[in-house]
Amino acid sequence: MARAIAKRDRWLALGLLLAVLALAYLVLVHPWWTSPMLETNERIAALRERDLRMRTQLRQAPQIERLLGEAIAQQAQRPGFLPEPTVELATAGLVQRLEAVVKEASPGNRSCAISNQSPLSLPGRDALTRVTVQVRLRCGTPELASVLHQLESGSPRLFIDNFNVLAQRYAYMAAVEGGAGGLDISFDLYGFLKPSGVAATGEGAGASPSGTAAPAPGDERAP
Repeated sequence: MARAIAKRDRWLALGLLLAVLALAYLVLVHPWWTSPMLETNERIAALRERDLRMRTQLRQAPQIERLLGEAIAQQAQRPGFLPEPTVELATAGLVQRLEAVVKEASPGNRSCAISNQSPLSLPGRDALTRVTVQVRLRCGTPELASVLHQLESGSPRLFIDNFNVLAQRYAYMAAVEGGAGGLDISFDLYGFLKPSGVAATGEGAGASPSGTAAPAPGDERAP
C-alpha cells in the first residue's frame, strides 16, 4: 500500500514539474526568445525573396531595355496621336483635316460639302484626352466612301463614332445648289492628344459603333 502511494506521489510530482516547466517556457522562453526568432526568420525569408526578385529583374533589365527601345522606334514610325499640344489647336487641326479630305474627294464641293462642323465637349470617360468634332455632310455615295477612306487611312489616327445616315435627298439638286447631294450624313470625328512623355503610336483612323466605348489609338478596327 505504501509503495502504491509513493508511486502515485512520484507521478504527481513529475506532472507538477512538467506543468512548472511549461509555464516557465510560456512566460520566460517563448515571448523573449522563440517569438523573436520566428519573426526574424520570417523577415529573413521575405528579404531573400525580395532579393531574388530584384536579381531576376536586374538580369532581365538589358532585354527589357532592348525591347522597349524597339517598341518606341516602331511606334515612332506610326504616328497616332494628334500632334497639337492643346484641345483648341487639335480641334482646329481636325477641322482642317476634314476640309482637306472633303475637298480632295469633291473639288469645288460639287458633290460633297460640309453643312455643319462644331466642336463637341464630352465628359472625361477616357484615360486620354479626346478631341471631338461633330460633322454633318451632304455627299454622294462615292464621295462619302472616299472621305471615310481618307480619314481611315490618314495620319494622325482618327476615329468615327455615332455615324448616321439621316436622309437620302438632294441627289437631283446637286447642280442647282452648288454641288452637295446624295446622302445626308452626321458623325463624330475624334482623335486623342498625345500624353506628355509618351511616344506617338498608331496610324490611320477607325470607327467605333454608336454607344460603344472609344477604341484606343492602337486599335485596328475600320468603320
